[in-house]
Amino acid sequence: MHAWLCENPTGIEALNWTELPTPQPKAGEVLLEIKAASLNFPDILIVQNKYQMKPPLPFVPGSEYAGIVQAVGEGVTHLQVGQAVACLSGTGGFATHTIAPAALCMPLPPGFPMVDAAAFIMIYATSHHALVDRAQLKAGETVLVLGAAGGVGTAAIQIAKAVGARVIAAASTPEKCELCASIGADATINYSTENLREALKALTNGKGPDVIYDPVGGDFAEPAFRSIAWRGRYLVVGFASGPIPALPFNLALLKGASIVGVFWGDFAKKEPKANAAMMAELAQWYGQGKIKPVIDRTMPMAELKAAYAHMGSRGVMGKLVMVN
Repeated sequence: MHAWLCENPTGIEALNWTELPTPQPKAGEVLLEIKAASLNFPDILIVQNKYQMKPPLPFVPGSEYAGIVQAVGEGVTHLQVGQAVACLSGTGGFATHTIAPAALCMPLPPGFPMVDAAAFIMIYATSHHALVDRAQLKAGETVLVLGAAGGVGTAAIQIAKAVGARVIAAASTPEKCELCASIGADATINYSTENLREALKALTNGKGPDVIYDPVGGDFAEPAFRSIAWRGRYLVVGFASGPIPALPFNLALLKGASIVGVFWGDFAKKEPKANAAMMAELAQWYGQGKIKPVIDRTMPMAELKAAYAHMGSRGVMGKLVMVN
């Protein structure tokens, strides 16, 4: 097998395409032949030693992937050799093969494309957990999605629409706003050229959004929070822009608003039954055509460094997927 090996997490330059012996699965594990692996924001942080999870060295990055089961370890009964699965294990995806925990593998229904499967779990699980569970979003409410053209942003638009909410998508270019409108956003704000607070006031008749979905952080967090509706819920999803904002607590008091943390990874570990039910609903929604990953482009696995550079330039709309 071959894999992009990170022996020293100083950035993408430290990754090397390396030939390794193909491992055999131990108890509770499966060996997968990887067909597709998506690039997520944590995959950038982890090779820079900036992510909260710091795997032992050396490691293979690539948190999310899809492939075919080649071998099963002792005690694995729900998966069979030849079965197609998707998996989000945190590492191992940027390779031709990987060992995956069987419990984390999501069996794929017939006809589920590998590229979509590799781009599915993280963005939809995060966005569903955020909007449906943490924000208790209801039909008829208004959601503001920041960073709306990215992976989790596009998923949030689709899930909010599936719930029956009105969606305002905020992004940084006309092309990104156009993409958001094409997948269901009711209104868009280009925050490179428009004043976010004034635009929100106009689009909500002065009321403000009921729910704010923020995977970006940085400079837009405070103006967005100042615009939130009475009893609004501000979802803290991530900090793709870099800086972690510090919001004045008096704003929450004045708006009767909640600042709600979203950490899907720990939700899945601490509430496995609720997570399994959510994943089943998401798979059903995919089958019904309510949700479908937006794929920016696919690239050969050998071009991973170029893919990292493309993602780092903030040019990605939807998901970037590496294929073998």
